Amino acid sequence: MKITFIGGGNMASAIIGGLAAQGFAARNIKVVEPLAEARARLTRELGVACFEAAKDAAPFGDLVVMAVKPQQMRDAARAVSGSLSAAELVLSIAAGTRLADLGRWLGGHALLARCMPNTPALIGAGVTAAYAAPAAGETHRANIARVLEAVGTLTWVADEALLDAVTAVSGSGPAYVFYFIEALAQAGRDMGLGAGDARTLSLQTFLGATQLAIKTGEDLALLRQRVTSKGGTTERALASMNADRVQEAIVRALKAANERSRELGEMLGRDE
Repeated sequence: MKITFIGGGNMASAIIGGLAAQGFAARNIKVVEPLAEARARLTRELGVACFEAAKDAAPFGDLVVMAVKPQQMRDAARAVSGSLSAAELVLSIAAGTRLADLGRWLGGHALLARCMPNTPALIGAGVTAAYAAPAAGETHRANIARVLEAVGTLTWVADEALLDAVTAVSGSGPAYVFYFIEALAQAGRDMGLGAGDARTLSLQTFLGATQLAIKTGEDLALLRQRVTSKGGTTERALASMNADRVQEAIVRALKAANERSRELGEMLGRDE
C-alpha cells in the first residue's frame, strides 16, 4: 500500500510513526506539507518524502489521508482534486467535514471515507470511529483499518451522521476525562494531600479503573456497585453526586457537543 498524507501535523506524524513501528516502509509514504520546517522534521525523523504542493506528490497511491484542520479542508481538497485519480481512496481525519462536501470540493470524487480519532492517538492509545462511503469496498476498508489501527482501536459506524455522536463521546472525551481528574486532584489538595500525591492518586485511579473495566469486560454498573459498600464512603460520595444530578449533567453536556458537531458540519460545508 502507498499512502499520501495531505498535512504533516501532529496526527499525521502520530499515524506515520505508528505505521513505522509496525514495519511499514517509509518509502511508501509521501507527505504534502507547506511549511519548510515541518517538511524537514518529517524527513529527518520519519524518513518520508515531503512535498510543498499536492500536484508534486501525484500520483498519490492507494490512500490519500486528508490530515488538515477543518477550516483548511476546502482549499486542501481543491488543491488535490486536479491530480486525484478516481481509483485513489480519500480518507478525512478532520472533524466536521462531511463526505458530500469533501466529494464536491474534490470535483465529484466518490471513493471517500472519514473518521474521528482522539488525541491519545498521539501515544498510540487512541480510539477512532470511521465511516466509508458506499463506493469503498472491503480492500479499501482494510487499508483504512491498517492505517488507523496503527494509533489505537478502530470501530466502524454504519451511518455517517453517527460521527457527530462519536465526536461528542470520544473525540472530545479526553477533555472530559482531564476535567474529572482535575476535580479529583483539587479535592485531594483541599483535603490536605500534596499536589504531587493528589495528581498521582487521581491519574492512577482513573487508569487502573479503566484497565479493570477493559480486562474484565464486566458491566460498568456492576463494577461500580462492587466498590460501593452500604453505608460506606463511596455510597456517601455517589449520593452527593446523584443529588447534584451529575450524571444527568454529563449526558446533557454530551448532547450539546453532539449538536455543536452537527452545526459545525453545516458551517464548514458552505461554499463561500
